[in-house]
Amino acid sequence: MAVARIGLIVNPIAGMGGRVGLKGTDGPEVLRQAIELGAKPVAPDRARATIEALRRLAADGGVPVDIDEVRPPAADGTRQAAIAFRDAGVDLLMFVGGDGTARDVCAAIGRTVAVLGIPSGVKMHSGVFATGTRSAAVAAVSWLGGSGRRTREREVVDIDEAAVRKGRMSVRLYGTLLVPDDPARVQALKASGGRPEADELAGLAAEVVSRLTPGTVVLLGPGTTTRAVGQKLAVEPTLLGVDVVEMAADGRAVVVAADAAESQILAAIRDRSSVIVVSPTGGQGFVLGRGNQQLSPVVIRAVGLDRLIIVATPGKLAELGGRPLLVDTGDADLDGAMSGYVRVITGRGTESVCRIEAG
Repeated sequence: MAVARIGLIVNPIAGMGGRVGLKGTDGPEVLRQAIELGAKPVAPDRARATIEALRRLAADGGVPVDIDEVRPPAADGTRQAAIAFRDAGVDLLMFVGGDGTARDVCAAIGRTVAVLGIPSGVKMHSGVFATGTRSAAVAAVSWLGGSGRRTREREVVDIDEAAVRKGRMSVRLYGTLLVPDDPARVQALKASGGRPEADELAGLAAEVVSRLTPGTVVLLGPGTTTRAVGQKLAVEPTLLGVDVVEMAADGRAVVVAADAAESQILAAIRDRSSVIVVSPTGGQGFVLGRGNQQLSPVVIRAVGLDRLIIVATPGKLAELGGRPLLVDTGDADLDGAMSGYVRVITGRGTESVCRIEAG
């Protein structure tokens, strides 16, 4: 078998804004702000984990691979690297980044070579990413070692980060890329979804609130489903951020920190009973690791795995078409510990049991 050539582009700043509560790292000013808030690079570790898994799986499967890695410092460098890899005749172009990196790759090479994203951004709404680092390695080796090497055209989308920071969602389609046809390991395009019935959300929110006790610190994740829980608590949560809410002795809810970063969350839950309330991303099923990186492995362990409350309307679960819920926290041990079956609150007095897996 001929040696399969992989070109790997690593965006070194991708995902740095996640744990510090920013909505991405597009632009030098946002990057500067992220660094000032204590953000650390995450993409290099994601790249390293993928490469290690790639080499191990390729050796075990008898698929000889050659991996050429570059770490361009800016968007122009990403585009130039993508063109260079395409012109060099790589079999598969992989990149570590988020939707912004996917946009740069799409603008540079379009549908001229097979591409697979390794998720390391904050948002990752596009349908060109593997569900995690190991899934990226498995998908790549399986595709490269296969006879057909079938691809599927998948959308590249991105949101306006400035609008998101103001609480407004604005999504735009930038083009399509050819991605290995592996629906089990390549995430779906994030679905905007239809607006759920108000009574569905009201019942779901009432059920969650009925389970909260005075003195509990509630970490309320992003999204419209969790926003209904916040509104039931008579607070107005951040649509695309994590809010820290304390249940007072008199039954009122008090916002301790809005749109909180990891450090603020850790300070708020120290020596306190706390819970995490999150909802899977529409059409993708990610419970953790997409748009809520403030809920880091350190935060999750401090709260406790048994204190994770997952909420979703029946319609949102139906969008998954039987696929499992996913976690991609960046901590393989934690993701493994969370795998299994979980109860999902779907309404007033109703639950579903769903499979949850590591991305």
